[in-house]
Amino acid sequence: MKKDIRFLGLDVHADTIAVAVAEANGQVHSIGVIPNRIDNLRRLVRRMGRVESLRACYEAGPCGYVLYWQLTKMGVHCDVVAPTLIPVKPGDRVKTDRRDATKLARSYRSGDLTAVWVPDAAHEALRDLLRAREAAKKDQLRARHRLQKFLLRRGQLPPDGIKAWTSRHLAWVKTLRLGQQALDATLLDYLTEVDHARERIERLERAIDHAIAAAPAEIRAVVDGLQALRGVARISAATIVAEVGQISRFAKPRQLMGYTGAVPSEHSSGESIRRGTITKTGNAHLRRILIEAAWAYRYRPNIGRNLHLRQEGTSEDVKAIAWKAQHRLHHRYVTLAARGKTKQHIITAIARELAGFVWAVGVTVEKQQLSTKRAKAA
Repeated sequence: MKKDIRFLGLDVHADTIAVAVAEANGQVHSIGVIPNRIDNLRRLVRRMGRVESLRACYEAGPCGYVLYWQLTKMGVHCDVVAPTLIPVKPGDRVKTDRRDATKLARSYRSGDLTAVWVPDAAHEALRDLLRAREAAKKDQLRARHRLQKFLLRRGQLPPDGIKAWTSRHLAWVKTLRLGQQALDATLLDYLTEVDHARERIERLERAIDHAIAAAPAEIRAVVDGLQALRGVARISAATIVAEVGQISRFAKPRQLMGYTGAVPSEHSSGESIRRGTITKTGNAHLRRILIEAAWAYRYRPNIGRNLHLRQEGTSEDVKAIAWKAQHRLHHRYVTLAARGKTKQHIITAIARELAGFVWAVGVTVEKQQLSTKRAKAA
């Protein structure tokens, strides 16, 4: 019964968990701080009474979803809540772990907290792998910049006709001798780091291919379907699926747009309407992928060789959505450019609308997968 439910607020840290409970009769009190260990967590759950009457929550953060899996395995209903959507009193200037846990318990009981999507094991593993590649790409860019600026300071410019970071460019760099042992040692170190970054990315991309091949059929189907969109290749499609999860959990495309954080901020009152820059209060990894893909819609609608290969085996419904996206988004780009908008603003707007087509493709593929599964079960 609802009157028997106890709401637990957990303020989680690497070593400790501050615990507070909100009773159904209105009392909210702190229980204390326990070590962040599975044995202590089990003792806490036993102390709280029947697991069927417990509802626990904690903020999403660097500790991940380990606590969520531990509590659900014990039979306790647990929600991971969005930290930025927790109500805050403007005059509250005292912050402690116990107070945070108490506030969580009270807000959880009143229904003022917003739960985030918790990925399953397959989604989380793929997401971690893709984020590792993203980190490797950033490290590669830094390594290249260090080598490039070092050569620039020494007056070493590549010969005409050689593009940066091609095989010819790296072969030219390896032939350089700067005349001093210290400079040659520095060049070798920078060049070795560039080679290491390239090998690291290649290794991770091979691992991503294996992970996608070993993923559940539902994940593979959505990854293949999203590749029908222009500018969305294998890595981009896998990143979207890993970051979003089940796309149909968003009832409308605007909800997915909001999840990307690419929607404009607004501060309106009365007849005054003021909109500002994008909120960025969303998934930054997803927003980056969509913005990168949006640059492909600068060009006129066309199905090139690579896109044609990606669309092989895709349903006609998905192909129709992808073709409509090309016409719609390119027309949008031309229209905004004619108004004098900057390229950055235009591409951000295109990325926001591209999220809507991602939603349409994802929902279509997921419905097809569900129909196939039901047909096999029948």
